[in-house]
Amino acid sequence: MELSWLNWLYTAVAQVITWIHQAYSSFLDPNSGLTWALTIITLTVLMRLLIFPLFLKQMRSSKKMQELAPKVQEIRKRYKNDKQRMNQEVMALYQGQGANPLGGCLPVVAQFPIFISMFTVLNAMAHGELKFGMTQQLVDSARAAHIFGAPLPATFWSSDAQLQAFGANPIQTKIVLAIFVAVSSLTTFLTVRQSVTRSMAQMPDNPMAQQQKILMYISPLFAIFSLNFPLGLILYWVTTNLWTLGQQHWFYSRNPAPVADAKGNMVTPEPKPGLLGKAKKAPEPEAPPAPAPKMVRQQPSRQPRSKRTGSKKS
Repeated sequence: MELSWLNWLYTAVAQVITWIHQAYSSFLDPNSGLTWALTIITLTVLMRLLIFPLFLKQMRSSKKMQELAPKVQEIRKRYKNDKQRMNQEVMALYQGQGANPLGGCLPVVAQFPIFISMFTVLNAMAHGELKFGMTQQLVDSARAAHIFGAPLPATFWSSDAQLQAFGANPIQTKIVLAIFVAVSSLTTFLTVRQSVTRSMAQMPDNPMAQQQKILMYISPLFAIFSLNFPLGLILYWVTTNLWTLGQQHWFYSRNPAPVADAKGNMVTPEPKPGLLGKAKKAPEPEAPPAPAPKMVRQQPSRQPRSKRTGSKKS
């Protein structure tokens, strides 16, 4: 899937891959699977950091919509027989409060060209094509790399002859690829489940709840299509899923879901302390020292004159 109008992005991705690979090759074998795995993982992290502001915008927009959920439900009940008016009132509410229903699509839209670029560049490497400014040395290095015995450019459907040409065992390669695809499917499910579970907890009467549940269980099936992808691209997908999983957990733990109080108003509870916060938990205040016992000075009693030394009773 090569789009000519994205050639500038393909060239940029290939250049970043070259730089990262050269950096790791300064102290690692440039043809090793470890070097190329670290290159792909580092590239993925850099890409995710690049779109991190969009993620924050998405989460804040989602939180704003959750806070407006009770008002949206009131509008739906009020105009349940007039869907056009209901949609107009809901959109007016969102616009008035600065909430964007499409804000959740921003990271996906931004990530799609990156995914296409990664696929195109790695696919060109797999076929030994010198494109997008890649050198013969870089392409040969990628084709020689093996991760757990599986060639970086191999797909699950690669023929035995193709895999043997890469110097790989066909059975071992298919097992490694199957494990990576399974991990990709699992991380996709956990990522969607984390988001859907929070959404359903905040809006139990959401009319889209059933569709979200269905999506949660169907989404892992899309990972099966990665059987057609090179191993390097599957590694990218697993890395980005793990990043998303950790990123969502980080945001959700610091921004608890709004809950309704006794009066029906949406309030946000205090965030739970993270692992670092628990490790740095403030020590309990020491008990104040016990006050020192009060010293009572006893004055000597005055003896009667009859008992004083040298005195006589007259």
